[in-house]
Amino acid sequence: MKDKTSFTRRRQRIRARLKRAGETGKGRLRLSVFRSAKHISVQVIDDGKGVTIAAASSQDKDLRGKLKSGASRAAAQAVGRLAAERAVKAGVKQVVFDRGGYLYHGRVKALADGVREGGLEF
Repeated sequence: MKDKTSFTRRRQRIRARLKRAGETGKGRLRLSVFRSAKHISVQVIDDGKGVTIAAASSQDKDLRGKLKSGASRAAAQAVGRLAAERAVKAGVKQVVFDRGGYLYHGRVKALADGVREGGLEF
């Protein structure tokens, strides 16, 4: 129970820091990460309108056949590239990275690198 509580606190602290910095209010959209034991997914969210602009997951049809596993760094990087391509197509150039309480290493860092390779700035 303590781990879940720590994770929740960390997530709230990160989200509050993003709001306090005013980045999400200055026209920057939020790039939200979800990581499970088997898969990883990411969404570009407009918090002002409450709308998801673009999303990608290791479970997408585009990636499912290409990936050996949805829980690897290579999969995270591919998901990041795909999400960035979809966001750029939708007209997004800059985002705020919301790692959602996960530590910035391993799959989360690989996803961030893939997003940068795909053309998004944060």
